Amino acid sequence: MQQRKNKKIFITGGAGYVGAVLTPYLISKGHQVTVFDLMIYGEDVLKKHQNLKVIKGDIRDIKLLNEELPKHDTLIHLACISNDPSFELNPELGKSINLDAFEPLVESSLKNKIERFIYASSSSVYGIKNEKNVNEKMSLEPLTDYSKFKADCEKILLDNENSNFTPVVIRPATVCGYSPRQRLDVVVNILTNLAYHKKEISVFGGDQLRPNIHIYDMVRAYNYLIEADKDLVSGQIFNAGYENQSVNHLASLVKKVIGDEVKVKNIKSNDNRSYHISSEKIEQKLGFKTEKTIEDAISDLKEAFEKKLLTDTLSNEKYFNIKRMNNIKLK
Repeated sequence: MQQRKNKKIFITGGAGYVGAVLTPYLISKGHQVTVFDLMIYGEDVLKKHQNLKVIKGDIRDIKLLNEELPKHDTLIHLACISNDPSFELNPELGKSINLDAFEPLVESSLKNKIERFIYASSSSVYGIKNEKNVNEKMSLEPLTDYSKFKADCEKILLDNENSNFTPVVIRPATVCGYSPRQRLDVVVNILTNLAYHKKEISVFGGDQLRPNIHIYDMVRAYNYLIEADKDLVSGQIFNAGYENQSVNHLASLVKKVIGDEVKVKNIKSNDNRSYHISSEKIEQKLGFKTEKTIEDAISDLKEAFEKKLLTDTLSNEKYFNIKRMNNIKLK
């Protein structure tokens, strides 16, 4: 039952990897969108539109947020230092953005009468589980500061639920596929980039499970959370993934799409961390089902390479979060 239409949506990190696909998608659905982003990966990833406003800003700048948040009814919080390696590059920076800035953002949202706050957490908050279907009721055992802070922010947000404030948490699998703000430092995208340009990929271990989700399905999931009836989502947590596939299987899909000439090298690894999640709840409660496969994501990237939409993909820092953050010395 989807009811909320034509919303005024504020997206932190709306020019990031997911945001650059989410923003035009939401506009196409009739929503008005304000993007609040540092724009460190380029200021040309979002096409101008009458229903789009772009603000270059830092989510730690609460004064600017308080100026811009009024007159919005929905907030999607994507902005963060993404994934463990990027976080570990500068733990103090990671904490200031991923944790310290969060409670002031929630307080500002309450003060400025945001009706619905959707938080992009991570499926990594579960840690490593032996159970086959890791669902939203299971205990959180985050292994890194990045994951711990995601879990901390979930609690901060959900503790503020009230009759006028609808908090929702989504725990995405690893996103893959093409975006105008491309990332080539996540597993499916890494393998596809190497396979296409070097005709060789290395798999460390291989039996580890990795949950992924096509970027198009990821943005569809956000729209479901925006438009769903309040009673279905308030105070709720939803996993969002496609299938839990081994790294070996992901490599075989890449080889299938890119070509048989691709060589796959298996290298022994001591890192046998295996992650897997169940996405049954979001389907049963909201009717959300994925429409794209991991093969689709690989094919989309292949097409982007063929059309020269992405250049110098093995070394261009704008596709690799750590390289970019190192270079601009973000503080």
